[in-house]
Amino acid sequence: MKPLLWIAALWLIWNLFTFLQMGMDKRKAVKEKQRISEKTLLLSAFCMGAVGSGAGMLVFHHKTKKWKFRILVPLALAVNLAVICIGIYLIQN
Repeated sequence: MKPLLWIAALWLIWNLFTFLQMGMDKRKAVKEKQRISEKTLLLSAFCMGAVGSGAGMLVFHHKTKKWKFRILVPLALAVNLAVICIGIYLIQN
């Protein structure tokens, strides 16, 4: 398997994890159990998991009213896209 396919597969798995992480935190919130910290959720988004985190916010209706998440998750997505574009550029040249 080519290295680029491995990277894409890992990225998909990581974003699935961040998506499920939002769902788990929402479930814990409803059941009033110990939650996943906001710092962890946001760090996961900035570490190439913004697509999953954003999708999780929308699907699970979680953290959508918090200004911190409404600003930082889209910012994380922009950073993630910039890293991907730079990576593709460096691989091609």
